[in-house]
Amino acid sequence: LMFYRTKHVTNLPDDWSPPMENIEMTFDEWMEKASVQPPPSKDDEHYYFRFNGIYNYSGKPCKGQNTWLYAELPHFNPTKESFYMVDPFQERGVNCRFGMPGNIAETHYDGSRNFILLMGGERRYVLAHPKFCLNMELYPQSHPSGRHSRIDWGDPTEYTDLFKEGMVNEVILQAGDALYLPNFWFHFIQSMTVNYQCNARSGNGEKKKLIKHIHECKFVG
Repeated sequence: LMFYRTKHVTNLPDDWSPPMENIEMTFDEWMEKASVQPPPSKDDEHYYFRFNGIYNYSGKPCKGQNTWLYAELPHFNPTKESFYMVDPFQERGVNCRFGMPGNIAETHYDGSRNFILLMGGERRYVLAHPKFCLNMELYPQSHPSGRHSRIDWGDPTEYTDLFKEGMVNEVILQAGDALYLPNFWFHFIQSMTVNYQCNARSGNGEKKKLIKHIHECKFVG
């Protein structure tokens, strides 16, 4: 999985094609694909199910925004400051993501602090401090997948000398675990089993201290 955006890209690379496709399906349809045995190989299709919740500040019915998520996950209540919502009025909704074995989210950074709660299954996170930005070998900012590493972490033949000098740590989250991900920290995510997580962002936190590393990579942040 690699996020991409073409809206403001004026010169697409000649050899570029979208790295993934968005389709609509029900949760039951996804679960049927995610539970197939044996699990799909690296070259087979993988499916990732997701939906978002947007808080309804008006108190009026808000169709299609999954506002019920905030009742299910009061940790992410954006109306008051808490351990999970440090700057609640800069929250950007709740994102719930369901992975199947072999799903990978390619290495990238996000500009806001993030709190991740794993509800079921196992999910592996490989993390790198922003000071290793140059080692991550990012696509240019003008690329549709800017902010992402161009290195396939699953293929050691792609590793460059600069990439090998980067330092990372890793953790395998299990059901009930929470992970705090500060601004600009790089993360590579691998689904070990069928799993599901919800996360929410709340402000910029350590932006002033960490953005200098992103600037070294010629990124605005």
